Amino acid sequence: MPAEFEIGPRLPDLVEQMAASYRSDPRTHHIDRRFLPSRQEIIEIMQLLLELVYPGYYGRQDLTSHNVSYHVGELLPKLGQKLCRQVFHCLCYQDELEGKTQDGMPCQKRAREITLSFLDDIPRIREMLAGDVQAAYDGDPAAVNTDEVIIAYPGVMAVTVYRLAHELHETGVPLMPRIMTEWAHTMTGVDIHPGAKIGRNFFIDHATGVVIGETTEIGDNVKLYQGVTLGAQSFPKDERGRIIRGYKRHPTLKDRVTIYAGATVLGGETVLGEGCTVNGSVFLTKSAPDGCTVAQKLPELRYRDRNGARTVPSGGEQDEGE
Repeated sequence: MPAEFEIGPRLPDLVEQMAASYRSDPRTHHIDRRFLPSRQEIIEIMQLLLELVYPGYYGRQDLTSHNVSYHVGELLPKLGQKLCRQVFHCLCYQDELEGKTQDGMPCQKRAREITLSFLDDIPRIREMLAGDVQAAYDGDPAAVNTDEVIIAYPGVMAVTVYRLAHELHETGVPLMPRIMTEWAHTMTGVDIHPGAKIGRNFFIDHATGVVIGETTEIGDNVKLYQGVTLGAQSFPKDERGRIIRGYKRHPTLKDRVTIYAGATVLGGETVLGEGCTVNGSVFLTKSAPDGCTVAQKLPELRYRDRNGARTVPSGGEQDEGE
């Protein structure tokens, strides 16, 4: 067994070294500031929201038509209190960053208004999510039923968190929506920025590795497969070399677009027209018209047998979905 560790007389020196490192670089500490949202409580809020939007699947599972109203009556005040507190901290955090000195009363009023508005919107969000669940079931022949889709599919989880976070993002709540979607990112492997605009009946099949950037716009009945990136082609910079923010950097997908595994679509001016299909592994930085299929020539494949190497032609362009 190792000897019991004791810092002993080294403690004052170690403390001072650590404190000096804080003083030398303000980028990695939150000291002498009042407001910061709690990541842990935001995760708890997300778990309560899942219980609210998918009753019987998350949290309490013995719900009936007789006790569900009572359950919601218990859940909503608990959720509302936590949500209002974190929205308050997020709003005050932003004011503090901008140098606005106040007692927090304006933030308190706005937090309450935002929280009540968000809770009012949950039935509408649930209606959107029902379409996403149905799209997942209809789009995957391996799905047994919508129960499986809700409790097991990471793409549905990621889209659920996105839709809830997007509502808060649209009301101007800073930081919290991003914490929510990044929590979903760690849970599902899907990275959807809460600022993206996504239409109805959206499905991400297999899910892992999908990236959807902040200014992406997606229409209705769109389907993505694993490894798809909807990203920025370049980042304009100002005269000091800093990235210019706030302009459209990510592509637009019209209704009924399908993008297969591993494809990359980049650029704020890139528009995929209605009914477009982008085949797997395509790298695309230009727009495509309605009904277009975007494919690339397959590489030449080389097979080796016992008699040595021989080359087999690939047969031209990809088939759909490859």
